[in-house]
Amino acid sequence: MNKLYFYYGAMGSSKTAQALMCKFNYEQKGFNVFLFKPIVDNRTVTNGKSVVGSRIGLQSPCYEFDTFDNFFDICEKYNIIENAKNNVIIIDECQFLTAKQVDELKLISFNMPILCYGLLTNFKTQLFEGSKRLVEIADKLSEIKSVCACGRKATVNARIIDGKVCTDGNEVNIGGDESYQSMCYHCYYKKVKNQSLGKNKNNLDFIE
Repeated sequence: MNKLYFYYGAMGSSKTAQALMCKFNYEQKGFNVFLFKPIVDNRTVTNGKSVVGSRIGLQSPCYEFDTFDNFFDICEKYNIIENAKNNVIIIDECQFLTAKQVDELKLISFNMPILCYGLLTNFKTQLFEGSKRLVEIADKLSEIKSVCACGRKATVNARIIDGKVCTDGNEVNIGGDESYQSMCYHCYYKKVKNQSLGKNKNNLDFIE
């Protein structure tokens, strides 16, 4: 159905792999799939061309968008609105969309399915701008679950610098397993406690 979908999960939850499998399934049924990723995500390039790539080795060529791009203009550029009933848009790393771009995608989704895959919160456990707007207006929200090393559900995308959890800095810092760990809030809080060296001790002592 023509809806705006938001599939979210912590890092390492197979969001990109699922996006690529979804693309394959649509293409098997004869649909034209337009796969996008934000230009800021420059981790995966093949033969000089941008691709969406997953940790398990799946990858596909893609289009890029920047924060100043208008998705109505993008659709016109690539003739996406024409023959819309046979077209599908899939967006990876959708947390980097602006609220305005999500609003544009919502209107475009009246004509075709739009599936967005990404993170819900940043390393500070705060909602990304794009994710926040998707939560507000997407027709369907689906959590892609993953687990913390302790076995609990992973919900935090902890930024790791020199082996320590970072709780301050710029929101955008593209990286993979070398820079981030997905963990439950319990483990995240314990690590922050152990790094606090006695700061706010009375508030943290009950966490074991």
